[in-house]
Formats: sequence, structure tokens, C-alpha cells
Amino acid sequence: MRFVVAHHNPVSCERWRNALARELPDAEVFIWNDGETREADYAIAWAAPSAAFFARQKRLKAFFSTGAGVEKLLASSFMPAELPVVRLEDAGMGNQMATYCVGAALQWIRQGEEYAEHQRAKAWQPLPRVDLADWPIGVFGLGVLGQQVAHAFAAVGFTVNGYSRSPHSMPGIRSFAESGGEGDFDAFLSATRVLVILAPLTPQTLDRFDRDELGNLAPRSYVINVARGELLVDEALLALLDSGHLAGAALDVFRQEPLPPEHRFWMHPKIRVTPHISAITVIEPSARQVAQKVRSLERGEAISGVVERKRGY
Repeated sequence: MRFVVAHHNPVSCERWRNALARELPDAEVFIWNDGETREADYAIAWAAPSAAFFARQKRLKAFFSTGAGVEKLLASSFMPAELPVVRLEDAGMGNQMATYCVGAALQWIRQGEEYAEHQRAKAWQPLPRVDLADWPIGVFGLGVLGQQVAHAFAAVGFTVNGYSRSPHSMPGIRSFAESGGEGDFDAFLSATRVLVILAPLTPQTLDRFDRDELGNLAPRSYVINVARGELLVDEALLALLDSGHLAGAALDVFRQEPLPPEHRFWMHPKIRVTPHISAITVIEPSARQVAQKVRSLERGEAISGVVERKRGY
């Protein structure tokens, strides 16, 4: 069996090759280059490689993503329509995402920004006590990562709402689901004061949070986006922050990355920017997950994480 690594980052390529070679000792694991003549059974990358790659790699049984998102792979015109694409499921990212989101929410709700200003002014000024009950959380997207984030908020003591394509039964989480048209989406938004965006980027979620939808959030709500920048309309967010309808935002993902220096997000007083670090792929457990799925496929068994092309995840 052969496994080809085609990651765009040379350092990551080496780390993936080494990790997969340890997990699949009977396999030949190699790194792709344009002069490569070997044909592989499986491949892994974050974005789809070149046309030359697919012209050579004719016998692939599956293509693995190095992340939970697969839009960069599915957008390629070179990716064969019949080739199964498999996304990562957590592999160390869930805990990172949960701590980022809960931390960002608590920093805002517990008035961390105000106390930082007071410190700079040397002002001993206690602020009114905050009740978490006044800050219901809304998690948009209840996949593997979204469920972990929802449970993490519930464990701290928040009221948690979740919105997903189909209903979920999760103890302590109120479930809203799409059920023809918008379903319960407006009710989900109006019940939310901290919106956590965690759904994959698909044609259905592109620009989902525009001015109308963000305006349905409770006044003085807070927005956390750790999904993809394209789910959130930049101009809509800025307008509602400037008007005072939204209190603030923590943004880890953007339509263009790196975020351009001239973008208003950088200097907006109500926005906190981080460089797409809320959940970084941990290669060792991810390689272990990929290896387990490869062994299952080689035994003719079904695996989880196979992307449904029409849904986009």
C-alpha cells in the first residue's frame, strides 16, 4: 500500500509523512512532487493539488483532508467526482475550539476589556456583578466540534442553544433544527446573546449571517466566528457594531487570510482578531485517526467522516 502526502507546506509535509509512516509501518508513505512517478492508494492534503497530481494518481481509493473543513478540496476542478473525500473528526481540535470559544465569551461577559482599561488608568472601580443566565449561548453548527463547544459552555453554567441541519438530542442543550426553509433559525437567533459560528462553509451557509440575520440577535449580543470567514458578512457586522446593536466580536477566521492590513477589523475597538488559531490540527492524533480509517477501508469496512459532496461536509 502507498500513501502520498501533498500538503502545501513543506514542513507539514515532512511531519505528516513521518507520523503516517509510524502509524502505517507496512505502507510506503512519500511526499508528492511534480516529478513523482509512483502511484498511491491514498492521499492527504489541505487543498487539492495540481492537475498533474491527479493525472498521475489514478488509483486513489480515498483523499483525506488535513483539517475538518474541506471546501478547498471540493472547490478544485481537478478532484475526481467519484473519489471519496474524508475529513478529520476532532483529532485534538475539539478541546482547543471549546477553550477558545468559552474563553472569548468569558473575557467579554466578565468585563475583561473594561477592567483592562481600568488597570491602565489605575482605577479601582468594581463593576456590577454579571449573571451568566443573562448571556444564553447559541452554537450554530452541531458537528463533532460544535457539540464539544456546546457541552463546554453548558459545563460552565451557561444556557446553551444549538442550531443544526437535523435535530440533536443533547442533555442540557436546547436544539433548534432546519425543518423546511429557515425552520427555527429566527427563534434560535432571538434566543441567543452570544453567537458562536461553527458550521462548515457550504453554498447554504455562505453569507448566512448578513445584516438581517445578525439584527435578529438580542440587543448587545456578542459574536464569535471560528468557522470560516465567508459565513459572516463583514459589512453587516461592522454596521451593527457601529450602531450599538451588537456589543462586540471575536474573530478567528476571515474571507481573506492573512487579514489585509487595511481591513477595518484590525483597528475596530469592539473586535478582537486572532490569526486562525482557535483549533490547530494536531498531526500525531490526526495521523492515528487517518491510519485507523485506512485500515478499515482496506478491510472493506465503512468509515465515518466521508464528505457528502452535495452538502459540502
